[in-house]
Amino acid sequence: MTILIRVAETERSPVAFWLDGEAVTGLSGDSVLTAVLTSGDRVRVSEFSGMPRAGFCLIGACQDCWMRTEDGAPLRACTTLIQPGMRLLTSGIRGDA
Repeated sequence: MTILIRVAETERSPVAFWLDGEAVTGLSGDSVLTAVLTSGDRVRVSEFSGMPRAGFCLIGACQDCWMRTEDGAPLRACTTLIQPGMRLLTSGIRGDA
């Protein structure tokens, strides 16, 4: 299941990345948040409630879209562009940066 369905700009180049160990694709110019939510159903799981989160403010102010890479580095999904080969996790704790 996906949260977002792409209806425009579908001609941009595909960008392959990994989400929870699964190979998926976004499009060139997508934020990590867009690429993840067009491929899955959450950006992360809340460390407080265990419920899925999908971002809130979408401008980098609220701290809700922090994700981790497989090597543990935090990143803000709404303000980071997807890059080829990124390896992202939807589980784990919110970044503290």
